[in-house]
Amino acid sequence: MVAETEAESQYLHVLSAFLAMEPVDSVISLARGCNGGSITENAQRFFWEICVKAAANGNATYAKKLLKKLINEVELENGEVLDEVYEEYALYMLTFKEDILVKDNIRITKFISFLFREGSYKHPSCPRSRKLVIPLQCSLNMLEGDTGCSIWPSSLFLSEFVLSNPELFSNKSCFEVGSGVGMVGICLAHVKAKKVILTDGDLLTLSNMKLNLERNHLNYDDELLKQPGEAQSTQVKCIHLPWETASESELSEYRPDIILGADVIYDPSCLPHLLRVLVALLSKPPKRDNGSLETEDSDTTPQGHSPKVAYIASVIRNADTFNVFLTLVDQMDLSITDVTTELRPPFELLPYMHSYDRSSVRLFSISSR
Repeated sequence: MVAETEAESQYLHVLSAFLAMEPVDSVISLARGCNGGSITENAQRFFWEICVKAAANGNATYAKKLLKKLINEVELENGEVLDEVYEEYALYMLTFKEDILVKDNIRITKFISFLFREGSYKHPSCPRSRKLVIPLQCSLNMLEGDTGCSIWPSSLFLSEFVLSNPELFSNKSCFEVGSGVGMVGICLAHVKAKKVILTDGDLLTLSNMKLNLERNHLNYDDELLKQPGEAQSTQVKCIHLPWETASESELSEYRPDIILGADVIYDPSCLPHLLRVLVALLSKPPKRDNGSLETEDSDTTPQGHSPKVAYIASVIRNADTFNVFLTLVDQMDLSITDVTTELRPPFELLPYMHSYDRSSVRLFSISSR
């Protein structure tokens, strides 16, 4: 990996926020924080030389907005805008027609950077650079039937949870319901889960998810593509799984150790189907005639095998909907525990992401009684 320049190290949160396409006000605020509240010449040069270069990955419209905001902020302070910044903005004005982009249901690329504190994690899941960057193709048009291609707070929380607790998922078979852009699955592969099964009921979302896996060097039909010098064996599967039509026989084939879900408690009409899926996935495997547990892997034995558990992260936007969920959990003989405080990541891995309110997310563990 290319070593960070001194400027990139100083402005790490600024660059991370830019790549994640945080609100431009937030990005400017982070830059101010690096310079005692001012937008210095060095800060302008960083935006021009580093951030605008990153816009070549397809986020040019966002870069244009940031440059406009940067110029306005410097001028309001009666500061001097660098000629290079003016010239770069003029180039964007001539090249990119924002009105055309708004009309289309476009996909943009966000780079989500999980930043590990020095000395915080000694587990192998912590990258040598202390930074895990995940490129994700997602949608800007989440209100037009494209919610599955958007990045939601609960998926960020669940990803932080996975990366902060690699020992819970390493060498385990993991199954995610409603996988969306695939970020949680990519984090599971990073912590060396044995098998990662990603599912979604929307075919367009599933197609977008597969593109994201490929961008993160994951082969969803076979195994994790090996990086130079590394022996990786995580198997990643992508499955079209509408909850309302999923059969118990189909679900019983997967036998995961851990089930995960982010922001899946949103529609009362979908909840009975979701709970039925969870019940099937959490159920114990059938016994063979000799009384031993039947498992998918011949080297797995029942001794010392952890009980199956589902981790569901959710923002409770509607209390009535959540109460329906709790009622169904009880009716289906499941046990639910709020483990938000107990399992909250000890360190923020997304400290630059001011738009992400992790305090609004709750984490629940669900198991069979």
